[in-house]
Order: sequence, then structure tokens, then C-alpha cells
Amino acid sequence: MAELIVSTDGNGSHWTVQAAIDAAGTEAVTIRVRPGIYREVVRVAGAAPPISLVGTTGDPRDVVITFDNANRTLRSDGTPHGTSGSATMTVEADGFEARDLTIENAYRRDPDPAVHDQQAVALKLQADRAVLRNVRLIGHQDTLYANAPVGRVARQYFRDCHIEGDVDFIFGSASAVFDRCRIRALDRGGHACVTAASTARTSRYGFLIVRSRIETAAPTVRLGRPWHPGGDPNAIAQVVIRECWLDAGIAAEPWTDMSGFSWKDARLFEFRNTGPGAATNASRPQLDGRDTEAFTASAYLTGSDRWDPAASA
Repeated sequence: MAELIVSTDGNGSHWTVQAAIDAAGTEAVTIRVRPGIYREVVRVAGAAPPISLVGTTGDPRDVVITFDNANRTLRSDGTPHGTSGSATMTVEADGFEARDLTIENAYRRDPDPAVHDQQAVALKLQADRAVLRNVRLIGHQDTLYANAPVGRVARQYFRDCHIEGDVDFIFGSASAVFDRCRIRALDRGGHACVTAASTARTSRYGFLIVRSRIETAAPTVRLGRPWHPGGDPNAIAQVVIRECWLDAGIAAEPWTDMSGFSWKDARLFEFRNTGPGAATNASRPQLDGRDTEAFTASAYLTGSDRWDPAASA
């Protein structure tokens, strides 16, 4: 496999992450990123080969890819970036992997509550067979856009990652598994919400959060709400949170409505969670014990190609 080196001191093959990605040929490539802060917007286009982006020290805090665009900030032509366009990193190529680094959206929210459109994406991942291990995803609203292209399935596996934000900070239509991750909800004045899945009605699998910790810096945090992009009635959120430790700030009624759509019409379940925020009541639907084998990491990820990164994790 080809290998490229990115370094801020000039001792690599490239100065920036994007330059290394642009230099990739048609075969799989590993891009090793040396310690530093890389202030840039990065895009891995759909035509790119399988790329492995790896921090060289093993500590994700040593390699930080960061920018500060937001939905409402303006492009050079005077038009707003929009939510998708705000992403610090956008990945569209299948077979992408990242390890031991941080992807951050450093946008500083306007403190005026009347100011809207402050979504600011750290990573927009719109690719199939994507694996992230020991990656920190840092932002506030809409940190991780885990999405599927229209009419396609996008399977994504996050292992031992740290994901941080406040409103809808894990959102989209991908079939994504969060395995042994640390998910940290920041305080947003009572509006903190972990997930906003927009799973296609035709897809059985949306988000699975398993063997993870959901921690809170807020007095009240929702586990999720159903996102219907553009009012699409065929986006039926699917989220399972199982065998996780839940912090005390998790709301007693952790699922909530969104844009006129009821959470009760979505596919939202828990199973065998623990911690001070765990509970079982009428507002917290649980998986039927007979269905647990249908909602595992392997079930979410294994397609006809038998791809299953969780099996060897």
C-alpha cells in the first residue's frame, strides 16, 4: 500500500492533509499525519481510492484538523455555507478509515439566542464501509453528519471514539455503529440532544450505540428526536441504545418530537442500559429480548459483501 506523510514542519511529503489526499492515485493509500494543528477544510471526493488517515502518535489530541465554518457563515461569493457545507471534513469515498486524530469544528456560537442557523459540522461522512477508531469529533450543534447518499446504504463503524456536541450532534441516515465510544453532551440551556436520525423507511438499520458511555455536562439531555429532512415522511428514525452507561442528566422522557413529527412514530429503543440515567418506563421503549440478536454491530454492518469490522475489533 502506498504511503504519504503530512507534516507542518516540512519534513513530510505534504504540508496539508488536503494536498496528500489530492496526491493519492487510484490505489489504496495510507496518509500518516504528524503532530500539529491543521487549519483547513478537507474533502475526500467520491472518486478517491480507499484512504486511511492516521495520526502518528496514537494520541488523537496530537493531530487536530480544524476549521470554523457554520451554516450561517458566508462563502467568498456571499452565500451561506449551509449545514452540509460547513463541515471541516467531508468524506464521500467508500472504504475510508481514520485513526488516532481529532476532527473539529471550532465555530464559536453567537450567544444571542435569537441568532439561528448555527449548525457547524465537524465531519460529514457520506460513505460506505467507513471505519473510525480512536478519533475525536468535536463541535457543538451537528458535530457528526453520518449520512447515506440517496438510494444507497452507508455502513459506518466508530470504535473507541470521543464524540462531543450539544444539539443533534449525531445525525443523518447512515447505518452507523458506535461501539465503546464516549459520547459527551454539552450544556445548551435545556436543548441538548444526542441523536437526530433520518433513517430511510426502507432501511432496517440506523444508529446503534452499544457498550458506550453517554456523559452529560448539562442538567437535562435528550437521547434523540426524529429528523425528517425537508419534511420527508419516508425518513423514519431508527436508533438503538443498548448496554450503555447513561449519566444522571439523561431526561426521564429521553425521546422527543421534532418539526411536528412524533417520536412515537419512529423506531427508538433501549436495552439493558445502566448508570444513574438509565430507567425503564412507558416513555422509554425497550427492545424485545427475542430481537436482541437482530440489533448487534454485525447485524447493522454485514451486507451481501460480508463486511464486518466489528467482528475483529
